[in-house]
Amino acid sequence: MSARVSLTRTYPLVLALLASPACHVEEKAAPTPPPLPAPAAAPAPSSEGEQRDARAEFIRSRYTKYEYRIPMRDGVRLFTVVYVPSDASPSRKYPFLMMRTPYSVAPYGADRYRGRFLTEAFEKEGFIFVHQDVRGRYMSEGEFVNVRPHLDKKGPKDIDESTDTYDTLEWLTKNVAGNNGRAGMLGVSYPGFYSSAGAIDSHPSLKAVSPQAPIGDWFRGDDMHRHGAFNLQLAFHFFGSFDKPRPKPKEDSEDDWEGVDYGTPDAYRFFLSAGPLSEAEAKHFKGDRPFFRDIVAHPNYDAFWQARNILPHLRNIKAAVLVVGGFFDTEDLYGPLATYRAIEAQNPGAKNSIVMGPWKHGGWYHTTGDKLGDADFGFATSPVLQDLEFAFFKHHLKDGPDPELAEALVFEGGANRFRRFDAWPPREAKKGRLYLQGSGALSFEPPKNGEAESDEYLSDPDKPVPYTQEMSNGWSSSYMAEDQRFASRRPDVLEYRSEPLERDVTLAGPLEAELWVSTTGTDADWVVKLIDENPGKMPGFKKEDRWDGKKDRGGQQILVRGEPFRGRFRESYETPKPFVPGEPTKVKFAVNDVFHTFKRGHRIVIQVQSTWFPFIDRNPQKFVPNIFEAKPGDYTKATHRVYRSQAMPSALEVTLLPALDE
Repeated sequence: MSARVSLTRTYPLVLALLASPACHVEEKAAPTPPPLPAPAAAPAPSSEGEQRDARAEFIRSRYTKYEYRIPMRDGVRLFTVVYVPSDASPSRKYPFLMMRTPYSVAPYGADRYRGRFLTEAFEKEGFIFVHQDVRGRYMSEGEFVNVRPHLDKKGPKDIDESTDTYDTLEWLTKNVAGNNGRAGMLGVSYPGFYSSAGAIDSHPSLKAVSPQAPIGDWFRGDDMHRHGAFNLQLAFHFFGSFDKPRPKPKEDSEDDWEGVDYGTPDAYRFFLSAGPLSEAEAKHFKGDRPFFRDIVAHPNYDAFWQARNILPHLRNIKAAVLVVGGFFDTEDLYGPLATYRAIEAQNPGAKNSIVMGPWKHGGWYHTTGDKLGDADFGFATSPVLQDLEFAFFKHHLKDGPDPELAEALVFEGGANRFRRFDAWPPREAKKGRLYLQGSGALSFEPPKNGEAESDEYLSDPDKPVPYTQEMSNGWSSSYMAEDQRFASRRPDVLEYRSEPLERDVTLAGPLEAELWVSTTGTDADWVVKLIDENPGKMPGFKKEDRWDGKKDRGGQQILVRGEPFRGRFRESYETPKPFVPGEPTKVKFAVNDVFHTFKRGHRIVIQVQSTWFPFIDRNPQKFVPNIFEAKPGDYTKATHRVYRSQAMPSALEVTLLPALDE
């Protein structure tokens, strides 16, 4: 999901700043222009602004822009912008590189050009860049459907995102002069979802696809929910603007991304004072956000959400696939991991690779990737992906050298390096368990006590644990690498710490939390956080180092991974079940993958809590059929217990990778 329809941000509020003149539409094929002379040499631009201007000037001088309304099989026409290298001809042909987006292909008008396409390497190499408003968005006709379900086609006019992609490529290959009959497709987040969908039963011209931070399942792990727990801040902020009705084609405008007036930068205070979600929706949206109403109407994993899970449909994929994700992506970390696994399992023999870096959402494009939040990764990591991505498309679309992709190229946090594997998780990785122990200890050895020992805390929905210290009404993009000492000082957060490690410990692959719990209420959320704690005193750090801007990381607790779970779904996402007050109950849930080395002298830390606000909405802790419709009186304090005995061992199952020297 992107700003200015480049792949630089997920939810591009800056689109509202783009001008929108009357649209000039060409409905005939692009003519074949004469070869373009090589430009005269010019001095290299110095400032960042000059570099942007020079890049935009290069695009305008080397590409010709066309705008089309491409007919789909049901008669709906999709607005499509095509930038053709000006020297394209029967003897010099170029492949298509396409992105489909719900975020506008602005600027509109055949005489108005974009200032960038992906990276400069793509622009200089030469591709036919295609940007399309998806059905029902901006200048495209038809009805927009969020994460449109994939259909089993029963008639010639049945449509979904895979058929719209197919029909678009069919038209482009037949009507745009100077193409070589090959196409690639990519996109970040929502455009990543459209890339995944376009690969299904794909057009013969589609040779390479890169779903980047793609949506996989909006209920189990991406964007709007985590294991059924509602992502309040993101969904409220995003749908406050994105969900505005668009009854007919319309260019982008300043009003498109004008959302809720929070009246404060303090999202924690805003959402707490807003009260139950049923009241907040009526007050701020006034019933005028249709998909937000759908969320409220579907609190469980019913047919509405199941149909929007694209993962089971990722079949019959013939194109080479490069899945990209970021380990610090607060929006879509589940999606790329699940997409890679689904394609691998459902397409035997497919060329399917994954790259996971230390990035926030889309950070591999709009940051250097050297640091995030309180974490420092040691070097600029984003160019690694950018160079590899360019080589991937050049190879499959223009017969460039084979980049010899690894099955998995994954960044190892803590050690700060990329490593190549022939499978993900690595074949040599073994399962282990980190057990919660008495006195706040953490160990790979199971507890030895035979009684039902436990730790307890009072969870108060009126005083929830904040998920970040940032002050912003938009959601935080760096909390996933934030120092957690602010949370460890709360009485409603349990903390378990290992002894200082005598040797490096590397976790590589999925995690799974298994907690034995009880509550005095009838419902509860459970949040498990995996943390890397630096030594209390950093070796070699001197007082004068602060003068050079260096940071004393002594005692710092960097979040490696955190995952919430809505306890009512412990047996089924479809059928929620209340807790029996005081009854010990097992809660087990998957936690997204990690690749992180806890260095010698560091401690491994696990925190357990029941609120993570306003990232996750408040659980009333009294079981109600629909939490979105909970009343103020339903929100109650409850005492929660976490057991840690031989009979009821609470633990985090991890995937351990042997050290390189073992």
